[in-house]
Amino acid sequence: MSDIIQLLPDHVANQIAAGEVVQRPASVVKELIENSIDAGATSITLLLKDAGKTLIQVIDDGKGMSVTDARLSFERHATSKIKEAQDLFNLNTKGFRGEALASIAAIAHVELKTKQEEDELGTQIKIEGSEITSQEVVSTAKGTSIAVKNLFFNIPARRNFLKSDTVETRHIVDEFQRVALAHPNISFLLHHNNNEVYHLKKSNLRKRIVAIFGAKMNEKLVPINEQTDIITVNGFVAKPEFSKKKRGEQFFFVNNRFIKSSYLNHAVVNAFEGLLESGSHPSYFLYLEVPANTIDINIHPTKTEIKFDNEKALYAILRATVKHSLGQYNVAPVLDFDRDATLDTPYDYSKKSGSSVPPITVDPSFNPFKTETSYKEPSSTSNLSKNTTIHSYQSNFKKDTGSWEALYTNTDTIEPAQQEQLFESEQETETGKTFQIQKKYLLSSIKSGVVLIHQSLAHQRVLYEEFLENITVKEASSQQLLFPVNISFSSSDIEMIYSIKSDLESAGFMFDEFTKESVVIAGIPTSISESQITLILEQLLDDIELEVPDTSFSHFDVMAKSFAKSLAIKTGTSLSPKEQENLVNNLFSCKEPNISPFGKPTFKTLTLNEIDTIFNK
Repeated sequence: MSDIIQLLPDHVANQIAAGEVVQRPASVVKELIENSIDAGATSITLLLKDAGKTLIQVIDDGKGMSVTDARLSFERHATSKIKEAQDLFNLNTKGFRGEALASIAAIAHVELKTKQEEDELGTQIKIEGSEITSQEVVSTAKGTSIAVKNLFFNIPARRNFLKSDTVETRHIVDEFQRVALAHPNISFLLHHNNNEVYHLKKSNLRKRIVAIFGAKMNEKLVPINEQTDIITVNGFVAKPEFSKKKRGEQFFFVNNRFIKSSYLNHAVVNAFEGLLESGSHPSYFLYLEVPANTIDINIHPTKTEIKFDNEKALYAILRATVKHSLGQYNVAPVLDFDRDATLDTPYDYSKKSGSSVPPITVDPSFNPFKTETSYKEPSSTSNLSKNTTIHSYQSNFKKDTGSWEALYTNTDTIEPAQQEQLFESEQETETGKTFQIQKKYLLSSIKSGVVLIHQSLAHQRVLYEEFLENITVKEASSQQLLFPVNISFSSSDIEMIYSIKSDLESAGFMFDEFTKESVVIAGIPTSISESQITLILEQLLDDIELEVPDTSFSHFDVMAKSFAKSLAIKTGTSLSPKEQENLVNNLFSCKEPNISPFGKPTFKTLTLNEIDTIFNK
């Protein structure tokens, strides 16, 4: 047999490697910005067109590259970060594999301009699909500028897998935020389609968080600060009352590198035990400093997963630190009556003078033994009616005489018509065809057996079809607000809302003004209330990020799903017999009553034969 194993050509190997490193435009943004940080940049500019599909350009004022380094930087496994394998366990840089630029150059048109401070002229290199098309001397500023154009131009299948511009922009902004939060000492500028999204100046950590997530974030933050032999923890957690239903604002940084860790996340959530509502997630921005030789970063191409030498110790320290800060700043209640009084005051204020003992006022005329007008209980209560009777006639109590006699009226003295009216609602419930079980399910009888309906999922289906019909078929009705509502969002959220503004207006929203940190809403759909606006828009932004809206119709579909999820009755809601009946009727009037908008079954039918089988086993 002839030999069948052969070496792949370099351009094919580069494209295969690119599949791991460059998954979407956001991956390119991450790699290029991290290279700028490693180059010692103090100012970084990111320019985007069409969510990075047409152009991603990163400009920095770092130390730049020489002619030889500029050419060599696009070779695979060429890096200035490490020299031997042992260096992997003492990393102080973002990159170290030497694969990013080679992978990017394999699947895009790349133009590099770079100059070192001591050089008079810089270098310009143009590459298309790993092939260098030109290299020449150019006049440019100190630092490096890399423009990545037409991403995946030679791999159309990968380009087709990209999601809509809205979703891809969201991923880019997420990566941008992570890097910007890790380096508040660097100024960042982000432009998308010639619109400024972020302009972040050099600042401290708290100001950087506020600049990214809006001015209202400042009041939510609780400082975290702890130093031990194995770890230093700094940062902020948000107060429990500002917890969210989604996990958006949760950031872990280890040695200024963003990571994801469900284990450490559990430690933080555990510290909030008893302070959060069910289904809520705390926001946090936590910075961990550990010795570089106690972690392993080289376990995943995205470098967002890290192995720690002593995870259990880190878990315990992190949980205790967060819990201590919540108590120290009087966010969490303290039930230890023998505790040190200084724990009630933050460390920074414990030594400050000027505090005074609060005054105590006493009412000298108060006498707890003073006798008051008493009432005479009836001699017999044997003929008391049910509690419902007592409550029905409680209004007959005369405050001026202090008589409770009317509460103990015998049922014999009640008129027959009154008795009939009193128990009418109870009889209706017993004879009705629909029953509520555990405030979660509805049980309805049919000729062939019974139907068990999930009330929340059923209501989602009803609302979904109603919203979708109003948005796409009918002309959506809108109600003007007497006082326009101003809602604060982060800059990235404002950008996304603005991108779907026309779709939201088709659904019944009316907008007055867009700023970098807020949006003014003048009108809302008639089917929602003013108090639900923020909840609905937050849920919608979250859903759009997870969905794949490539057409205007699917935008409407995502909106209808999001509205339905936000407004549907929740598990634990008690429904009156009339509400139960209406929900059942509306569900079976839907075009697709069997499933919720998210593909879950809304009801289950049990025939008499199936019920008989259960008891005849």
